[in-house]
Amino acid sequence: MVELSNGAVAITGRPILRGIDLTVRSGEFVALMGANGSGKSTLVRALTGLRPLASGSLSLFGTPLADFHDWRRIGFVPQRGGAGSGVPASVWEVVASGRLTHRRLMRPLGRRDRAAISEALEVVGLAHRAREGVSTLSGGQQQRVLIARALAGEPELFFLDEPTAGVDLPNQQVLADSLETLSERGSTIVLVAHELGPMAPLIDRAVVMRDGRVAYDGPPLTSHEVYETDHGHHHAVHVRHDHAPHVSSPLDSREGMAHE
Repeated sequence: MVELSNGAVAITGRPILRGIDLTVRSGEFVALMGANGSGKSTLVRALTGLRPLASGSLSLFGTPLADFHDWRRIGFVPQRGGAGSGVPASVWEVVASGRLTHRRLMRPLGRRDRAAISEALEVVGLAHRAREGVSTLSGGQQQRVLIARALAGEPELFFLDEPTAGVDLPNQQVLADSLETLSERGSTIVLVAHELGPMAPLIDRAVVMRDGRVAYDGPPLTSHEVYETDHGHHHAVHVRHDHAPHVSSPLDSREGMAHE
């Protein structure tokens, strides 16, 4: 679903990512890990077309990025900055905005749209809060609203950037349960995380970033092993290149370039 070859990203002329080779296969749950500043969030933005590549090539669903236009197949959940963004919107309204890529301009929501919105709210456990203002929710609940918004677009590939950052453990568990449901349905998920917490049992593969490069690509690691990899001491650090060049990616909103 995703294939990046020799990818590099520079911001204001400063190299951020260098020599990145990464593939994501259909149905995988990949954890993109590493210390703050390692480049993992920048990599996700490059994979979703939000950051231009300085060099290298990127394909989504087997199509070169320059020729890829079916963005409704990709769902992107940015780092939480407040799902309401200061606007007095209800939970239902925010989630409904995830259907915009499926509707013609100025056309009202149809039966399928409403069904997708309701299903998304059920998956994240917020159906009972649908008519409440987003600003009344906790930070963890707001993060679940953002996931529901992406989910409402019915993407095939999800990118989530630090969804558990600043979220308490009960909400982390609900997030994990929601992502487990998506994974069981065959969705492909790329999760950026500093620590996995309740997400750990869901991971098929870990990719650890260090100093803008891939330091490890292989079976899931414990947090302690990731720390050792971050510092270059893990005895099993290796990068696999045996993945088929086949990736699934859903992104329903091209946003979130503000934070690395």
